[in-house]
Amino acid sequence: MKADDLQALKDAALTDACAAQTVEDLEKIRVKHLGRKGLLPEIMKSLKDADPAERPAIGRIANELKQELASLLESRRAAFQAQTACQTQAFDDTLPGQWRPLGTRHPISQIIEEAVRIFATLGFTVADGPDIETEYYNFDALNTPGNHPSRDTQDTFWLESGELLRTQTSPVQIRVMEEQKPPVRIIAPGRCYRRDTTDATHSSNFHQIEGLYVDRDVSMADLKSDISYFARQMMGPDVKVRFRPHFFPFTEPSVEYDFSCHVCGGKPALAGRGCRLCKNSGWIEISGAGMVNPKVFEKVGYDPETTTGYAFGMGVERIAMVKYSIQDIRLLYDNDIRFLRQLSG
Repeated sequence: MKADDLQALKDAALTDACAAQTVEDLEKIRVKHLGRKGLLPEIMKSLKDADPAERPAIGRIANELKQELASLLESRRAAFQAQTACQTQAFDDTLPGQWRPLGTRHPISQIIEEAVRIFATLGFTVADGPDIETEYYNFDALNTPGNHPSRDTQDTFWLESGELLRTQTSPVQIRVMEEQKPPVRIIAPGRCYRRDTTDATHSSNFHQIEGLYVDRDVSMADLKSDISYFARQMMGPDVKVRFRPHFFPFTEPSVEYDFSCHVCGGKPALAGRGCRLCKNSGWIEISGAGMVNPKVFEKVGYDPETTTGYAFGMGVERIAMVKYSIQDIRLLYDNDIRFLRQLSG
């Protein structure tokens, strides 16, 4: 037996092992090559008669054949046995199935869906717009002056293209008014971005719901009644709403509105040591609103002499924190199932 002949024998044995279809075929190959009377033991016995120059190569190839063929036979045998066990395993179709627990909507999604439902009863429809906005729609069309702090790179995420990540969903109002003549009655829920340092009450990524109602003879009374209706529907029939004078460049006159604290009922002194949620004031600031500035109407081609309207905004996370008494906004983003399950009941 020469080294070349033994190498050919090795290759043929490994090929046969790979082509085997059953455990019985593997056993026949093992006996043929590795058994007591197999080819390999016979080759080793005749090694003394081989050419002295061929002996090292023959011995090396013989050892390789023994080790590689034994390993291959064992792995193929284990694979066949596992396949057989899987095929013969009994399946009891009377046993109950393994059901995954049903998930629940995230608190932010719950607030958005509830707000959409409430405003739909007032005739509002949902409008949407891009997250990446132009400076015109995010600032200029909303009567925001060029020196306003929100235009600084410290407050807004500016892109190399000159566009920015929208700081509010107000640009949706401009886009809708450009395409639609009055009456307009929309809400615009969506994600917003600002360069805020993340803490218990701030996040660089947050959600807003902004509303716009434009028609003839729309007044501040309409705004106050609609916001009050929303507050009662969202927070409960006993909630009170307070409006305070404020300033926003895109509304005139402007107000900020607060909801009475639902933890202490607007009476923190009666809550024992005081109410941490409203900081003992009895009120929780929600957001801003006001009558649309005539300059905004001029930007979109509306006649400010015959057209009036109001706009409002609110933070979804703020509503969720108030409604569910959440002390830290970061809990809404940690995706801790234990926390989210508390709000799903």
